[in-house]
Amino acid sequence: MSQQENARVRTTGLYVNPVGQRRADFQKACAGLFDGLRVADGAEQAASMQAQEPAGVLVLDLERFDPEIDLPALGALVAARGGRPLLVLCPFANARWLAALMQHGPLEYLIGPLDPAATHAQVEARLRQGFAAPHAPASAQADLAALLAVQGQAQAALAEADDSGRFGERLCAALLGWPGVVHAALFQLHGEHDLRLEAQQGQSGLDLSSILQRRDRLLQSPLRHAFPGLLAASSGEMALLDALDKAGEPALAVALDAHGVRMALGLPIPGAGPGAPRGALSLLFDHARPFSRAALGACDNLAQLAAFGLRMGELLSESEALLGRVTHLATMDALTGVANRRHGESLLEQEIKRARRYRLPLALIAFDIDRFRNVNDIYGHPVGDMALRVVADTARTLLRASDVLVRSGGEEFQVIAPHTSAIDGLKMAEKLRAAIAAAQIPGCDHVTVSLGVAQLGENESADSLAVRTNAALARAKRAGRNCVELAMQ
Repeated sequence: MSQQENARVRTTGLYVNPVGQRRADFQKACAGLFDGLRVADGAEQAASMQAQEPAGVLVLDLERFDPEIDLPALGALVAARGGRPLLVLCPFANARWLAALMQHGPLEYLIGPLDPAATHAQVEARLRQGFAAPHAPASAQADLAALLAVQGQAQAALAEADDSGRFGERLCAALLGWPGVVHAALFQLHGEHDLRLEAQQGQSGLDLSSILQRRDRLLQSPLRHAFPGLLAASSGEMALLDALDKAGEPALAVALDAHGVRMALGLPIPGAGPGAPRGALSLLFDHARPFSRAALGACDNLAQLAAFGLRMGELLSESEALLGRVTHLATMDALTGVANRRHGESLLEQEIKRARRYRLPLALIAFDIDRFRNVNDIYGHPVGDMALRVVADTARTLLRASDVLVRSGGEEFQVIAPHTSAIDGLKMAEKLRAAIAAAQIPGCDHVTVSLGVAQLGENESADSLAVRTNAALARAKRAGRNCVELAMQ
């Protein structure tokens, strides 16, 4: 290089980092690139130095800075640099810094970790090119247009939000529309510690579950500190690897490189509140590329959209579960767990219609506990409740899957028995009578039941069938209880 060229690229510099050893290492590696290089341990000292004598280039090394604590002061330092070049050294595990600092002005960045030789080479290259904009205007416009199209496709994926798997597949397919993306994946947290690979789309043969050696419990993966998707899901920070070997896992870098992956980005999907994220989006690129402020903003929008879609799915699942619970409470008897009277009447009407349509027999069995009032009076209501539960449980063990047990009153029950004639109904009722009489009831003696059985007549209504069945039950009571009577036609 001629002396004229060398004079043109050399300038003064100010390097900012809170760690003394890093400041010393940077001075050793890069001091020769500047006409003068000063170092500062934080934003306050750097601002004071800049006020006295502004540096031509500000180098902000974010290693060991905390965004929650240091961002306001560092943002003010970036905003006050007076248009001078800014180079940010950003750790790959906390790329959220980039979008935050870009709000205070344009910058160029390097992703760490970088060894001294690589740091020297990268800083020298930036000084030689004069900190040119990473994108030409036409390229930046085309990139933004592509990102807007991706966002539109991602929003369309919300139509599948009722199923997290389908939503994830459609979202990942949309993310493949971003130029350079060869693989997209969605990780979702289930419970507190189970991170799962919910969906993935991309080039044939690239399967993250194979590369990561598991599909679930990924928070316990030995690669959770290295693979950006896992790192984003566990830390809640955007992770960016513009060179795969920077993660310190050679086997991972080789596996991804074999599929043409050159850069990996992990975007945390925010949770409903403070704390752990809901999961992460993983984007794998076929080349390393710089991100503009607009691109990083689009990344944040995509993560927010993913969070909205997953939350919609959760809400739909919660609504279905709540509806099921309400339906259960409305149709089931709380004490015995069998159908209540109102639900039993509805089921009987349905079975009558089905029996008539297919010309099949239908039987109704009614029974109640003999002298149940004496159980309550002698042993107390808690024992009476226990007797009701035992009777219901005993009956359920004898019934077929198609039969329905109903608690129609205090100590009164019905059995709706499809595909059952009067004779078969009598046999079923006798089995119920014998089993209940033999059942053990904690706290009291055995109980018995009286039963009435009726088969549905050709043009009979549900009310008429119930009346005939109850009349048969009454005859069984008059006959001495603990017996079965068949209803008259």
